[in-house]
Amino acid sequence: MNVAPVRMADTAARHARVAPAVEAAVLGVLRSGRYVGGPVVDEARRRLAESFGWRHGVTTNSGTDALVYALLATGVGPGDEVIVPAVTFFATAGAVARVGAVPVVADVRDDLPLLDAATLPLTSRTRAVIVVHLYGEPCPVVAPVPVIDDLAQCAGATPAPKHGHLGAVSFYPTKTLGAAGDAGLVLTDDEATAAALLQLTHHGMTHLYEHVRVRGAVGANSRMDAIQAAVLMAHLDDLPTRVATRRDNAAHYDATLPAWVRRLPRHPSHPVHHYVVRVPHRDAVRARLSAAGVETAVYYPVPLSRQPALAGGPHAPTPRAEAFCAETLALPVHEGVGPAEVERVVAALGSTAP
Repeated sequence: MNVAPVRMADTAARHARVAPAVEAAVLGVLRSGRYVGGPVVDEARRRLAESFGWRHGVTTNSGTDALVYALLATGVGPGDEVIVPAVTFFATAGAVARVGAVPVVADVRDDLPLLDAATLPLTSRTRAVIVVHLYGEPCPVVAPVPVIDDLAQCAGATPAPKHGHLGAVSFYPTKTLGAAGDAGLVLTDDEATAAALLQLTHHGMTHLYEHVRVRGAVGANSRMDAIQAAVLMAHLDDLPTRVATRRDNAAHYDATLPAWVRRLPRHPSHPVHHYVVRVPHRDAVRARLSAAGVETAVYYPVPLSRQPALAGGPHAPTPRAEAFCAETLALPVHEGVGPAEVERVVAALGSTAP
């Protein structure tokens, strides 16, 4: 008898959980004729910002653009340096390069793949620090320059981290709160900054066919459409249940994983976007799990400083990130996983390392 695999993500099953609400909301947008902007997007800006604990939200067409516009609103530009952690998705550094600044990759802590405030490579050219709350784990870094919170994996955190003056969110479909395509959000508590962000993401428009620089930058088109806004709001009500299930699954793993699998510390606010462990001989472990029908993922296989697009940058040495990236492994933890699936994963790991 064929046994269904334990999936790392299942967006179709997630949609089925809230299908009536999502489909009704999308149909309402289609019938309204208001596909760009309008009341649905305005409501999404308000509700999504509130869910992360910020006063204002400006929707964008992706999480990457959310980072770009957070940097532009901060005044980051050519010649500036922006510190980013060695362990994160490429978009964190790619957004810095897109505004003409220089991403400076910094090493992470010993216990967690998060920036270490004690070893930030600050220079006279440092204009900002992007603090990534990886997997949803809060990173309490403060710095003598503006801090931008990368909250891409923090949906459902209680409370969500807030250490900077701006936050950036991705709603990529596999996120705990995901759209039906690309979508993002910039967060701020400052009304003037929210107005500037809204203008920047609408071509710097003041009036029809009149466009100005905003905080020294030329605006462009980066809008979340009304269909994605409707999808996100329909999913938002299910978010607490998803996070509760993920936390239950994480606790089950914590209690039953074999001793050779190294758990990561986890803050009580953690929404468990990913459940990540460290294992020796990672590729052999993945092969063992795959043979048992268990999908896994690696977030992330190499430090950012080793990405070809960032070669030659003024990066700090990253020995702790190198060690982490060699051992990191993510196990299925999403809301479609239950106790039986967790037990299958634990059994497939085995009592001894391969």
